[in-house]
Amino acid sequence: MSLEANVKTARDSFITLQTLSVKDRDEALHVIVEELTSKKDAILKANIEDMDAAKKQNEAGKLSSSMLKRLDLSTSGKYESMVQGVLDVKNLEDPLGRVTYGCRLDDKLDLYRVSCPVGVLLVIFEARPEVIINITALAIKSGNAVVLKGGTESTKSFAAMSEVVRSALSKTKVPQGAVQLVQNREEVAQLLQFDRYIDLVIPRGSDKLVRYIKDNTKIPVLGHADGLCSMYLHDDADKDLAVNVVFDAKTDYPAGCNAVETLLVHENALSTVLPSVAEKLSQASVVLKCDSRSYEILEKIPSVANLLQHSTEEDYDTEFLDYVLAIKTVSSLEEAMAHINTHGSKHTDCILTSSESTANKFMSGIDASGVYWNASTRFADGFRYGFGTEVGISTNKIHARGPMGLEGLTIYKYQLRGSGHIASAYGVGPSKIPFKHEPLNVHHISEVNRLED
Repeated sequence: MSLEANVKTARDSFITLQTLSVKDRDEALHVIVEELTSKKDAILKANIEDMDAAKKQNEAGKLSSSMLKRLDLSTSGKYESMVQGVLDVKNLEDPLGRVTYGCRLDDKLDLYRVSCPVGVLLVIFEARPEVIINITALAIKSGNAVVLKGGTESTKSFAAMSEVVRSALSKTKVPQGAVQLVQNREEVAQLLQFDRYIDLVIPRGSDKLVRYIKDNTKIPVLGHADGLCSMYLHDDADKDLAVNVVFDAKTDYPAGCNAVETLLVHENALSTVLPSVAEKLSQASVVLKCDSRSYEILEKIPSVANLLQHSTEEDYDTEFLDYVLAIKTVSSLEEAMAHINTHGSKHTDCILTSSESTANKFMSGIDASGVYWNASTRFADGFRYGFGTEVGISTNKIHARGPMGLEGLTIYKYQLRGSGHIASAYGVGPSKIPFKHEPLNVHHISEVNRLED
């Protein structure tokens, strides 16, 4: 079957999938969990083979360390979290059929704005084999078909998980064609031309990958190129709080797009709070790329001095994805906000302060999909937000922003329910019928009562 035929199959399957009940969609997720549980050893074995090949690529300088970490399914309970993510999605409320607007135009002529699926999603990702399962669960629950394009570094894992998905869906009412799995690198360019069948592209990978996709398709793209998260350490920040939050944001998982990359420090906090923060970071051997003022303060601390480097302007535009942090001194909240809005990637930014008014000004003024007060940027995650799992993080300003769960994979349609009404009968004048425009208190389309009050 040709690539175009596969994508057309996804489109045809979507027509069926969006009509299935939430019970049928949830049953498919239940079966996927069962298959993942029974096939765990086989999947992890395949992942080990991918890891062995990737380590050689890493040693040869052809694959980054951050990519290598993202590929590994066996560490830190990642596999168990992946399975739990499917269960969490299954247990969420049905995102379809929600009424967000209801209006009675006239007797027996009712208008509803109702949530519905986007359609066919194209998800292109590098490493991160768990994306296959995360996206599959979200797509099925939200009634969307999906075409998944994996990277060559996850070939074995991809094949093993593909088999799990195919096997599971064969036992359910969800069409197998609703989840299409593609792996050849050459097919990306062709997929990006199928705007006739595909409604939304979601890239998960490097800045280079995302920018390539955005430059080479007419299909709407939802995602983020960089995860350049910043923290601003205000002069009234609690020292112990700052130490813990900065350390977590940088070291919990440096390869994550929600790890902090730039620390802005108010000049009054250079000698009071920053040294303690730096000493804590030195415990994880974090390299600190400092401007001249912060360097002058920190070079006096023995445990930190050997980790210091002089920063360049480029460092403040860099997503390190490693144990590296850029530090810059600012003289005011306004200067910090200006820097973040200029150099940030609109992902997630945080302020550390004891002042609620200062925090509110920061959170109102920062142009990002996530703005935090006294909390690690690592919370920017669909699972932590209660979305079950996420399809990605969007820095776009339309449709959806931030970690995208089920809601981010739905749009809406207007349903008008009439009884032979004609538009020409309505308007202004003696021979025209005036509209009633009465609000209707309906939360789900299943609650609609067509009878007149």
